[in-house]
Parts: sequence; structure tokens; C-alpha cells
Amino acid sequence: MTFRPFSALVEDVARISPNFIRLTLGGDLADFGPAPGVPVRDLRIKLMLPTDDGHRPVIADTDSWYEDWRAMPEEERGYMRTFSVRELRRDPDGTRLVVDVVRHLDEGASGPASRFAASARPGDGLTVIGPDRTDDSEAGIEFQPRPGEAVALFADETAVPAACRILEDLPADATGSAFLEVPTEADRLPVDAPAGVGVTWLVRDGAEHGSLLAGSAGANVTVTRDDSPELPWIRAEERRDGNADNFYWIAGEASMVTTLRRHLVATVGVDKSRVAFMGYWKIGVAMRG
Repeated sequence: MTFRPFSALVEDVARISPNFIRLTLGGDLADFGPAPGVPVRDLRIKLMLPTDDGHRPVIADTDSWYEDWRAMPEEERGYMRTFSVRELRRDPDGTRLVVDVVRHLDEGASGPASRFAASARPGDGLTVIGPDRTDDSEAGIEFQPRPGEAVALFADETAVPAACRILEDLPADATGSAFLEVPTEADRLPVDAPAGVGVTWLVRDGAEHGSLLAGSAGANVTVTRDDSPELPWIRAEERRDGNADNFYWIAGEASMVTTLRRHLVATVGVDKSRVAFMGYWKIGVAMRG
């Protein structure tokens, strides 16, 4: 799948809960997104955000866009952060991309994406790095269960938008479960999941980050923190047998993800090829573009 820059404009900003800000983006997005027939699922994109003083980096649509961005002086290139697509709407009057941004209030941190979302106004410009819909590959999409395979999703608030998109892209006869951990009761968001997939919202309300997700998987363990800046990001292998077991998808804070994956594989006995796991962020570590 070919990823390239798209020029976008903020069309709407909505505070949909205490910890989620929803950005609706328009602009030059006609060719953005998966090819027709390819579901969005947990597709990764990047937002190229302005600098703290509002300067918007402009990147030409070339194969060297990333190298061009890296070559800019650091004080001019702004920030690049990875997100998932909450919704992609194609209307007669244009294409809209919806992205939900987490404010990280309970972690005492406010990164550049949170700051941008909190101050964004209609008309603000930014660059979206995403797939060209003329390419029908599925790069950037980690949720790849076999047809008819039951699913089990585990997500903290940073992965809730991706999990909700996955749930809404599942076929109507899908079965399984989803456990979604959020900071407060008011952060429970509407999601249109198939009738056969149970959705459980886990409200942290001051509990340790990831502890409720660990409990939902039956893991009587403490989430183990580490200081490595690396994020775990592994797609389950395509070679899976056809027995009736879950396809597991775990995403969110890196330590939670690795703890949960280790429990499923080492304790429960789930085959590694059935677990896709993605570290979206890391407590105490500032991500770089």
C-alpha cells in the first residue's frame, strides 16, 4: 500500500468525552484511504502537526516525503504522530476523515497531538500521511483474522478508536468479545458492534493503567513497566490452522500489551500466530515522529 501526504483541513472539533477529542478533517482527501472493498479496521495513519508556534510544515507529494520532512530544521518540521482512523466518510461533497485524539489527562501528560486537538479550530491545516486508495494492498492493517474466526480485542483508550472501527467493520455474523479500558465512566463511547460480539467497557477510575485489561484476560499479574523506548509491534503470522480459537488483537500502552500477550501465550497457551499486538505509546516516554 502506497502511503503519501494529503493536505487536510480541520472541519469540526468536538469534545466527545472528558478524554477524547474528535477531529473531522476534510480537504484534498478524495484519493485517501483503502481501496474500495478493503475495510479500514485498525489502519495506521500519521498526522503531520504544526509547530508549537503554529507553523505548518509543507511536504511535497513525492516518494521522498519522509526524508524531506526529516531534513527540515527541527524547529520548523513540527510533529508527526501515528493514529488510527475512527471513520472514513465518502459523501457527494467530499471525503471526511474522523480521528479521535486522547488527552491523556490521567497520565499527567500533554503531548503535541493533545495540544493540537485541544486548540484546533475549523480551517486549521495539517498534513495526513496515509494510503492511496488506488493501491489495494492492506499494509498498515494488523487486524487480519481468518473468515469466521472468533475475535478477542483488548484496548486501552489510545486504541479504543481502532477497536471501535474494527468492531463496526466486522461482518454481521461475527462472534467474540472486546474489552475497552478507559479513564472514566464518561469516556464510554457509542460503538455499533455485531450482536455476537460482546463489548465490555472497563472504567479505570484511578486504577493502575492496564490493570483492568489484565484482569479481563484472567491474568493475575501486575503490568510490568520497562524503560525501553521501543514499542512492540507484531502482526500475527498468516500461517494459522483452522481450529475454532480466538484471533487476539491487543493494542495500547506498551507494557500492558506485552504483559497481556505474555500471559496469553505462556500461561493460557494461545499460539503466538493468533496474537497481533501493537504498542501505541509508552508511559513516561515521549514518542518521536
